[in-house]
Amino acid sequence: MSALSDDANAGTTAVRDAYRFDEVALARWMANHVDGYRGPLTVEQFKGGQSNPTYKLVTPDRSYVLRRKPPGDTLKGAHAVDREARVLTALGGAGFPVAHVFGLCTDESVIGSWFYVMDMVEGRIFWDATFPSVARDERPAYFDAMNATIAQLHGIDHAGIGLGDYGKPGNYFARQIGRWSKQYLEDVDAGRDPDLDALIAWLPDNIPPGEDSSIVHGDFRCDNMIFHPREPRVIAVLDWELSTLGHPLADFAYHAMMYQMPPDIVAGLGGADLVALNIPSEADYVAAYCARTGRASIPNWDFYVAFNYFRLAAIFHGIKGRVIRGTAASAHARERARALPRLSALARLSMEKCR
Repeated sequence: MSALSDDANAGTTAVRDAYRFDEVALARWMANHVDGYRGPLTVEQFKGGQSNPTYKLVTPDRSYVLRRKPPGDTLKGAHAVDREARVLTALGGAGFPVAHVFGLCTDESVIGSWFYVMDMVEGRIFWDATFPSVARDERPAYFDAMNATIAQLHGIDHAGIGLGDYGKPGNYFARQIGRWSKQYLEDVDAGRDPDLDALIAWLPDNIPPGEDSSIVHGDFRCDNMIFHPREPRVIAVLDWELSTLGHPLADFAYHAMMYQMPPDIVAGLGGADLVALNIPSEADYVAAYCARTGRASIPNWDFYVAFNYFRLAAIFHGIKGRVIRGTAASAHARERARALPRLSALARLSMEKCR
């Protein structure tokens, strides 16, 4: 079974011991802060989610979703659920497909860490990037829907929806490389990796010119989207923890990296027969994004891919550290930690392609 199978990640389970909290206190908070709330409340934990523990809140009338910071010590700047709630609220007001946020709680006395509650959006999540449950002749429409959604995101006037200060202006790649390098180096529990060390030395001196800026999701994958139950349409984009203002080509290259990614690491198409599956080629997918965003092409494509491999490997390195410290949110975090050497090797190979 792959690390990203439906059985491994879809649905809920009983709340794991390390992530239990005072459900009575949460119910009191819901009654005071969520319009229309009516108990009794039942709490379940979603199987997926690597960073911020995510829960399904079931009531007689409807279901909600709660995202919280993990309990215990966390790295500075990580698990910023307040930023997630802010960007979801702003994007929802702009007509972008996200879940409605009911409220944010920064009072740790309620459940032990900050959290927010949002609507439970019902639809389909595809953990396998080949979309095996979709009919062959319908697959191109699903890929086109993902392409259109990320292009829509990058076209939003972030200042116009109140997110002008959502990230620092300029030098996006330099800042991101510095951020993930620092987080990697500071997580001494997870150890060092020679391939990541090589990327840290090479990336800062090879950043392409250009300072385009937009809202970037940071983890735009098929399994972070909810599709309409029957139509090839994205109705909610999930997991905004890594979102900021940044370079749209970094965000799109991360998304398009699915074409190269082995499917047992994260949702990817590596090794898949795209023609047999009737899935658009990488070149056609990139061209569709360019057409939607007014670009003739994307120079320095290999750098953007190498950067994203590095960033994802640094994230997996952080997961490894949380596994060692016993604070990993997902039951499958150990699989991510074991995949780190393969992912960092792929990052180094992508760097070599740029030379």
